[in-house]
Amino acid sequence: MKPFNWDNPYRTERTPLFARNVVSTSHPLAAQAGLRMLLKGGNAVDAAIAAAATIILVEPVSCGLGGDCFAILWDGKQLQGLNSSGVAPAAWNVEYFKRKYGVDARGLAAMPMRGWDAVTVPGMVAGWAAMHERYGKLPFETLFEPAIEIAERGYAVSPMVHRKWVAAADELKDQPGFAQAFMPEGRAPYIGELFSLPDAARTLKLIAQSKGREFYEGELAGKIAAFSKSCGAAMTLDDLRGYKPEWVTPIAKDYRGYTLHEIPPNGQGIAALMALGILQNFDVADLAVDSLESQHLQIEAMKLAFADLYRYASDSRSMEVSPEQMLDDAYLAGRARLIDRDRATQFGPGRPASGGTIYLTAADESGMMVSFIQSNYMGFGSGVVVPGTGISLQNRGYGFSMDPLSPNVVEGGKRPFHTIIPGFLARDGIPVMSFGVMGGDMQPQGHLQTVVRMLDYDQQPQAACCAPRWKVNRDFTLDLETGISEQVAQGLQDKGHVLKAVHDPYMDFGAGQFICRLSDDPNRGYVAASDSRRDGQAVGF
Repeated sequence: MKPFNWDNPYRTERTPLFARNVVSTSHPLAAQAGLRMLLKGGNAVDAAIAAAATIILVEPVSCGLGGDCFAILWDGKQLQGLNSSGVAPAAWNVEYFKRKYGVDARGLAAMPMRGWDAVTVPGMVAGWAAMHERYGKLPFETLFEPAIEIAERGYAVSPMVHRKWVAAADELKDQPGFAQAFMPEGRAPYIGELFSLPDAARTLKLIAQSKGREFYEGELAGKIAAFSKSCGAAMTLDDLRGYKPEWVTPIAKDYRGYTLHEIPPNGQGIAALMALGILQNFDVADLAVDSLESQHLQIEAMKLAFADLYRYASDSRSMEVSPEQMLDDAYLAGRARLIDRDRATQFGPGRPASGGTIYLTAADESGMMVSFIQSNYMGFGSGVVVPGTGISLQNRGYGFSMDPLSPNVVEGGKRPFHTIIPGFLARDGIPVMSFGVMGGDMQPQGHLQTVVRMLDYDQQPQAACCAPRWKVNRDFTLDLETGISEQVAQGLQDKGHVLKAVHDPYMDFGAGQFICRLSDDPNRGYVAASDSRRDGQAVGF
């Protein structure tokens, strides 16, 4: 990595961490769970799984045992990608939702945002098992010791988790099983109040002993399927039994001499690559780091990328155009020419040439680096909790389209459009940084903004993490975080950007974790950063 400017011009209490073995997550107890595995002689994969298993307990507002996950990891020789997002139950299609929920004002099938009919087959547990089978060093059962201990003994709820818990409780309290698991006193837990989830402790033990198979074909699978049936939902034991995660080759785009890697669609990481490919056509570094001109260019590039993302991205098996076509240099240069440096533009999708999340990262002194993300979506996800198990289920089905003409239209066995994305930066085939910025649609925008800060402006990871962010909303209006100057905000409005304060108590402006090599030699160690927008921590030795 090129030398950073180690100053941090942004107000924060966080400082970068330097160590040879590092875990960075959005909750200190999860980071420490991963560190325990490294101290036991485990590797970065062991640390990542232990942290991931713990964080479903200490940050249940972001992920649960019924979530999905993705990973990009450097195994010492090459980058590997893992897509462990779930597929739709076999019975799902547009007619299924029309029969159950009718149609909306456009005449399209209505897709529920919460409840059982938003739940796809959970992929996260299978993802943990797949990572460990290929790369784990410690026994699988060992990785769950910290999480099981916390589930049984409980933990004191932290301020940020409390705030997001309160924001979700009223909406989800009537979903099957939610109040019993997450509102034991009839409310969200207070800051500092002890919360435990003993049902999850037993579930974690079964997962640990069976290397995850109990979740898909054993006692746990039976409970999930039986609860689905009792609630009149579509998921069956066959849906669970048939699920398998997929190892994939990451997609990539060069930028300023480095290469950013993302998981291919059904995820939205391709939007970050497209935006960087568009920005490659401008001399961003010649503009001041927090200037109006720099922010405008980045925002317009992100809008162009989103216009294509929402039109074309879906399960890769049903896409009309390939990721390679969407990332073509000539195509992105043509998109870049649409940017007016003086005015905001409402972009539509182009025509490529034919042819509620946690993020964590871990790295060890052998050079293994893991970029890992898991989520229930929209906070607690569907709100459904399987009785007696502590399994809270995601609502990733809400990412499907009900438009029969969309490549992302709902179908049984198909993966929906997904928001969670791990990132990985390399140079000349050598790993540089594992990183991610969680938070729904904010994720590719966070990747773009932090990469530009680090590569165009030489900002060190903690400064890039702490810097104020902007967010392009689905309607292409703009949110600005506190810390962006009034002059820049007014200048963006003068250029025609529509500022709109979106009330989003869960997503906010995202939260990142970064681990960056200090040199090509992993023995020199790493520098790590953890976002101050969460309760997180980077730890190491």
